[in-house]
Amino acid sequence: MNTKEQAYKTLEKLIERFDDHIEEYKRGSYNETQTRVDYINPFFKALGWDIDNEQGLAEAYREVIHEDKIKIGKTTKAPDYCFTVYGQRKFFVDAKKPSINIKSDISPAYQVRRYGWSARLPIAIVTDFEEFSIYDCSKKPNQNDRPSVARIQYLTYKDYLKEFDFIWETFSKDRILKGSFDKFVQSDTKKRGTATVDNEFLKEIDEWRKYLATTIALRNSTLSEDEINYAVQKTIDRILFLRICEDRGVEQYGNLKNAIKKGDLYKNLFEFFHIADEKYNSGLFDFKEDKITPKLIIDNKVIKNIIRELYYPRSPFEFSVLPADILGSVYEQFLGKTIRLTKAHQAKIEEKPEVRKAGGVYYTPKYIVDYIVENTVGKLLNGKTPKQVEKMKICDPACGSGSFLIGAYQYLLHWHLKYYTSNPPKKPARSSLKGGGGKKDNPLTPYGNLTTAEKKRILLNNIFGVDIDAQAVEVTKLNLLLKALEGETQASISKQLTFFNERVLPNLGNNIKCGNSLIGNDFYDNQLDLFPEQIKKINAFDWKDGFTEIFKQGGFDAVIGNPPYDVLEKERKMEFAPHTALKDYVKTHSEYQPALGGKLNLFRFFVVKFINITQLKGRFGFIIPLSILADVSCASSRAFLFDSSKDMLADCFPQKDNQYKRVFRDAKLSTMVITGTRSINIKESDKNITVHTFPWNSFDDEHKRAKIYFKDLKLIDPINLPVPLVDDIDWKLMVRIYKIENIMPLSQISDFIIRRGEINQTIYREFITDNSKHIRLIKGVEIGQYRVNEKLSQGKREYLNEKGYLKENKPKEFAFGERIATQRITGVDERLRIVATIIEPIAYFADSTNSIHKALNSPYNLNYLLALLNSKLFQWRFKLTSTNNNVGTNEIDALPFRKIDFTSNNDKNTHNSIIRFVDNLLKLNKDLQSTKLETQRQQLQRAIDHSEKKIDELVYELYGLSEEEIKILEQS
Repeated sequence: MNTKEQAYKTLEKLIERFDDHIEEYKRGSYNETQTRVDYINPFFKALGWDIDNEQGLAEAYREVIHEDKIKIGKTTKAPDYCFTVYGQRKFFVDAKKPSINIKSDISPAYQVRRYGWSARLPIAIVTDFEEFSIYDCSKKPNQNDRPSVARIQYLTYKDYLKEFDFIWETFSKDRILKGSFDKFVQSDTKKRGTATVDNEFLKEIDEWRKYLATTIALRNSTLSEDEINYAVQKTIDRILFLRICEDRGVEQYGNLKNAIKKGDLYKNLFEFFHIADEKYNSGLFDFKEDKITPKLIIDNKVIKNIIRELYYPRSPFEFSVLPADILGSVYEQFLGKTIRLTKAHQAKIEEKPEVRKAGGVYYTPKYIVDYIVENTVGKLLNGKTPKQVEKMKICDPACGSGSFLIGAYQYLLHWHLKYYTSNPPKKPARSSLKGGGGKKDNPLTPYGNLTTAEKKRILLNNIFGVDIDAQAVEVTKLNLLLKALEGETQASISKQLTFFNERVLPNLGNNIKCGNSLIGNDFYDNQLDLFPEQIKKINAFDWKDGFTEIFKQGGFDAVIGNPPYDVLEKERKMEFAPHTALKDYVKTHSEYQPALGGKLNLFRFFVVKFINITQLKGRFGFIIPLSILADVSCASSRAFLFDSSKDMLADCFPQKDNQYKRVFRDAKLSTMVITGTRSINIKESDKNITVHTFPWNSFDDEHKRAKIYFKDLKLIDPINLPVPLVDDIDWKLMVRIYKIENIMPLSQISDFIIRRGEINQTIYREFITDNSKHIRLIKGVEIGQYRVNEKLSQGKREYLNEKGYLKENKPKEFAFGERIATQRITGVDERLRIVATIIEPIAYFADSTNSIHKALNSPYNLNYLLALLNSKLFQWRFKLTSTNNNVGTNEIDALPFRKIDFTSNNDKNTHNSIIRFVDNLLKLNKDLQSTKLETQRQQLQRAIDHSEKKIDELVYELYGLSEEEIKILEQS
């Protein structure tokens, strides 16, 4: 690799030579190829790049990938250079000849921006050595944009030496490996107001769906709603498949455009569809199965508009560089809508009910997919040979548009290529190399890539999926087939057809299946009178029937995915309700017992299913809500995970106080990735889970981590078993506290009764100013720390209409005694998670509160428990296992209560001191709310702060915390 000084000298000579011949070069005879060989290649060689692949790396691992150029009019099919690091694209460079005016011509800028934007790269460069333009590719390109639009920097060859530090720091291989390129991108690209390629492409195919649905519904009046959805989806998939193949050089560029010149344009397209069926053998073009689309009538205008929007210059998309995850993201959103027919047989596009209820579709980011695949499939591949890997079965039981299966397939392709490169197969006979394909059983081409046959073999042997949505299944197949075609050319396809007499792609009908992953065929045992529409909604699927051979071997080796998150609420005004049917089904099946509890959520049932279809010693990995770790409704699911898994790792992405962006854009939930190894009969002493807590988009090991044992969870909360989001230091301190002899969870203390607030019927609540005939009703929002928030109701307060309430309810005797009230959903002070005060009788509590009263003959004063609840120690303890701001009775039950030995003078004196400080705080907080003078407010606040500090000191002393432990707790 060149040093910086050597690079400078090389560049100096190139500049001198170019300047001597510039007039000659600017004549049209000096072409682009000569410019690349004479100047652009040496320029980047000087920056340390292996331009000519002197290392002899396989095509997929080259540092610089040179694209074959296919001239189409004034356009070029692919960028001339793709610079990569460890197989990951960093930036494109497009080359021009010196006679092109890069600074002022529109075409070069638009072209290179299309490449970078479509590939979702941050920047791209266009150069003829004389000029060097860097473009921000986060901004959507438009064919009418001036060349200066989105241009970050413009240099001429005369600027190279004075700007050499910038060039070296930003684009040399050495500096890119050290992160300088990423810093430049983050600081210099302006991403405000950008239109991402996935959003723009989604808009495009949404428009196609609207056009096609309208014309098909209008011209084909006998088709049902399902048939129209099928026809529209198939037509879009086929057009898109062939258009992507064109840009990749697998199909002749412009075929689709040529089909719209005259005649019945849809029939013209069908000629290409039939040819594709003969060539590719995929279910996408299977007209023996498809009896609908061959008979469609579609207006020429609709077909013409769709096809025209797919080509340069009208199209901003360059399909040859469009990443697979972009297409998956687009289709995931696309599948969130469906076509409905009105009574007049007109098409209407609307969100699917389940998507509307969930607030949208959330596509799993690629970095999450890659991480899960690495920690499941990647770990299973260690030490294996291709012959052993051939037997490996990978499944996504809720595959959607196929993002996880594409990730797994890509990982397998890279693994096989790396294996064969390190362990080359025997060289084929010379005669078999004619045409560049090699022997049929040779997994590598002469150029060092995987053969088409090898890619097909891996796909059919290893990749499996299920989804309840028939359209999603077809999209998954489409995406996998496009992935299998990456790197193919017209020549390699032709060779496959003629030399080996095989069609190019496999039919994935036995790999990717449509069905309900949670409901088996036994559902129909007691449902013999269902109509076809009802059967379609349930879509029962029996795993052992669907994948018989795999389950004879014990199940799948790896199960991965992002299952749906949806509460199974009661459906009203429906003769047949799928959610209700699912609830009835799971409650009667022992397999799903670990997923029951509270409001039933789909993701918990999928967790059970994911693990149960994983064979022993197989690996599972999925991204699910963080609530699985601590919510009381997930207690059985947590116990199930511990009972059935080893090597569990929970990578958590908590969304605290808007500190981090969310993993799923616009979703209002925290998430986690959980991976593990399927196991049974695990000793209790061996049950554990390692917890990592990260920012939203990082797997940085410097963040919080702790190894948590099941036996310690049982000590802390034997019923709920909440897994805390902690580092190892916090966790060890927490366990130590619970092991102190006089510490017990509050639930085991008989001196206090903890309940949820008793009033949940809003019809008994009234806002009034005259409380003479009503009883006080306490709501969570009114509760502060050592105070009732008097000003929240603006002069009016909510009271209980007791007369109306008692007509249908028995009086609650504890409403007539002194009680502690805590908020159930905190919001008064974001620093706090437990907010509590004393409420004097007579008062009822709304269900937005928790109520704690003292048992008869208890020696404790309520002030003592109030002090503990509001203490820093309890705030710290609660935050460790709370995944949100909800404070339920179960969370309070688990708090570590310090029993007082009333025969001990020290304990008794501390108890009494705390009581006095709490009395003082209750009075001070009341005074604080009534005073109007700022000086008095400051004085009172200082007194409050002092009392709270003294209480914390007394609590630390009671719990026997050292100075170091206090520091850990307060910093946390």
